[in-house]
This record gives sequence, C-alpha cells and structure tokens, in this order.
Amino acid sequence: MDKNTIDITILGAGISGLTTAFWLNKQGFEITVLESKKEPGGSMVTRHEDGFLIDYGPNSGLETTPLIGQIVEHVGLKGEMIYALEKANKRYILRQNQLHALPTHPVAFLKTKLFSPKAKLRLLAEPFSRKSHEGYYQSISEFVKRRLGQEFLDYAVNPFVAGIFAGNPDNLSVKSALPKLYRLEELYGGLFKGFVLGAKERKKRAEQSKQSARMFSFKKGMQSFPEAIATKLGGNVRYNCKVESVVKSGSKFKVLYRHGDNSEEIVTDIVLSTVPAYHAASIFDDPENKLVDHLNNIYYPPVKVLYLGFRKEVVGQVLDGFGFLIPEKENKTFLGAIWNSAIFPYRAEDDMAAFTLFVGGARSPELFDNGNDKHVNSVIKEFKEIMNIGEDPVFIKEKMWAKAIPQYRLGYIEHERYFEQFESNNPGIFLSGNYRGGISVGDCIKNSELTVKKICEYINRNAIR
Repeated sequence: MDKNTIDITILGAGISGLTTAFWLNKQGFEITVLESKKEPGGSMVTRHEDGFLIDYGPNSGLETTPLIGQIVEHVGLKGEMIYALEKANKRYILRQNQLHALPTHPVAFLKTKLFSPKAKLRLLAEPFSRKSHEGYYQSISEFVKRRLGQEFLDYAVNPFVAGIFAGNPDNLSVKSALPKLYRLEELYGGLFKGFVLGAKERKKRAEQSKQSARMFSFKKGMQSFPEAIATKLGGNVRYNCKVESVVKSGSKFKVLYRHGDNSEEIVTDIVLSTVPAYHAASIFDDPENKLVDHLNNIYYPPVKVLYLGFRKEVVGQVLDGFGFLIPEKENKTFLGAIWNSAIFPYRAEDDMAAFTLFVGGARSPELFDNGNDKHVNSVIKEFKEIMNIGEDPVFIKEKMWAKAIPQYRLGYIEHERYFEQFESNNPGIFLSGNYRGGISVGDCIKNSELTVKKICEYINRNAIR
C-alpha cells in the first residue's frame, strides 16, 4: 500500500486537527487541512497589545503525556516552551468574600478555614461510601455528595467544574466529564485508595495526573503551538476555507467549500472532522437527521473572557498563585480569575499585573440575554473588592465566545455511542474534537494519536489504494 496515494482531508485547524495532521504527515500520508479562519488555533487565540499578552482561549496546558514534548521538539518550539512558576501551584477559593488557598497536603487541610470541621470529618468516611451503578446517568454533584459530602461539593468541586468546563456539576455526567475520577471508584472502590494505586498505573504509562503534571505555555502565548505545527505542515493547511458539505462520491468523498467568493471542492479518500459539534451538524449528509440531532444537542454555553491590566503597585492581594475560583453559593457575577502575570513571564510589563476573568458559562448564561453588557462593570467592581484594588484597570479587553466549551451532560453516552455507530455506518468519515474524549489541550493531543490509529486501522482493513 502506497501511503502517497491516499488522500486525507481534515476539517479544522484547531489543536485537535493540527496534531492529528502532524502524526499523519509524519507517517507519510497526503493530508489537506481546511480552516475557515485566516489563522490556525481554533479556540487558541493569542494577541499582543500595549505590553500585554492576552490568551483569549486556553491560558496554559498540562503536560499529561509525553506526546506534547515530542510535538514541541519536532516543530522547533522547545526553546519557546515555558513552565509555570512554582507559586502558581497554589489555587484559591472564595468563601465569604475571603480567598482561601485550596489545601494540597494533610496538614494544610487540617488548618484551612475553607472547610468546616464537620466537612473535614465527613471526608474520613469516603473509603466507606457505597458504590453507585448509575454510570453515565449520575451527575458530578450526586457522585461527589455521596462520596465526599455537600460542603466539599459546594466549595471545591462546584468552582472546579466552573473553572474547567464553565459548567454546572448538577448537569454534567461524572463518567463522561470526569472519567478518571469515576474510574477510581470503579476500579478501586474509593477515591483515596484510587489516588494511590492509580499513580502507579500512570507511572507505568509514562503519564502524569492532572494534579501533578507540569503546567506549560509558550513565551509568545498558547497560539504559538498550533502556529508552529501549521508552519511545519506548510501548504497542507489552507485558510479561509469554509466547508459547506461532505457527500459520498463513488468510493471517495467530495468536500465542497467556499474559498473567498469561489466555490471549490476536494475529492478525498478519508474525511476527519475536528470542528465543533454545531459546525459539523451542517456539513455531513444525514438523511434521517440523527447525526444532526446528536451534534446539535451538545450544549456549548456562552462565556465572556474579560482581560484586565492594573498597575501592580495598587493590587493589595499578594499574587502568589494561579488565581481563584468562585463557588456558586457566593453569588458573584463571574466564575473566577487567572493571575496571568503571576504564572508565566512575558505576560505584562514588570510594573503591571494582568488578569483574565470568566463570565457566564452554564451557571449564568442569562447574563448575555438581549446583548446585555452591563455586567462588565459589576464584574470589575467585584474583582477589585476581592483583590483589594483601589484603582480602575488601565487596560481592558474582552472576547465573547457565544459557544464556548462542550458540556458532557447526563446521558452523554448516547451521543458517544451514536458517533461510533455513524463512523461504522459511514466508513471513511471520522469525528473528532473536544466534544469527544475530553476538553483539555492534553486530552485533545492524546486523542489525536488515538484518531490516527483508527484511521490507520481503517486503511489496513480496507486496503485503500
């Protein structure tokens, strides 16, 4: 089988599409990546303005797999990769308008005022908690409340889910959204026991848990990563190409797209879609609308990213951590804040402090009804009070993500099963992206390798020539 005779077309030049293209290209396959925007990166968007570096999408990644380092080195970014300062390991949670460091070891846990004595005692009962068999139909809230108690749900997991998914733990499936947490109960019967034994498994696989993995970024921001991969792929990546449809054409597929004012097409052996679910819904030929229904039923809540720059000398809060998250019970207008300039260098001038705030999400999507922007002033006021800042920001930028992060809600398994069925019924079409297999940068990179294996197995099985 001559790999050079097999054409593979990838829809989307986000991190999922580009890393998959990277592995395929490295194996010698002919690939074409079609991207609707004028630049690579998808939700990885970095801008530089007035001495500030602004990441409107992911601000960092966790080095949970050696695959990340392999790609970074191959595309020539090793000298640009940076790791978070040690102090960034500290995370804060807001409770009663006070910031409390999330405890990371037993002594700190015993001393913290974030949790009441009753809540601390409740954790001791975790190894004796009963096991549930509800699986994909058990919410994160139900799981955590059963194993760890209500207060731990309210002041640890609720803000954590808002920070990661911009989501609500009442609505997310623990088995789909946090599969590794659920797996600890399934395999080991409990979380504490699972943390210990699970660490041994990860060591064998040369993987890091998200709790211990090093946080990374790049000197020029996260978009440097997809840009470097795209540069390596060269002319294989085409920009300003809006895919309109994918239709079967004999033993191949015809990809129809618009490039500027022109209608163009590619005839290809394999199509891999890595675009968001709501985009994919309008692309594929689906007479019964089953695929369309599944894709459109994946909820992406709106999130506004608010970037603020202050003179460092007016910030009363010591910047000795990653930032803080806000539990829903605190009734604030925003979800939390990242202390950008305290995590990585090159984020602001030395006399400035930079912060990224997140507003809305599944917790309060109504904030954006009727184009309401009045909440921005409320957010800034609340943030200044929490951080003990007496002056207004000297720099403000914002970006609205109308559909931000896919929510792995209760019953998400029905979507996952159908996508597998669709790929089986439509050989040569593959669906990928952060609505399958995890939303983090590390998840997308690990899944890209799995997607390549699926494609190669399909090619070998069908002896495409």
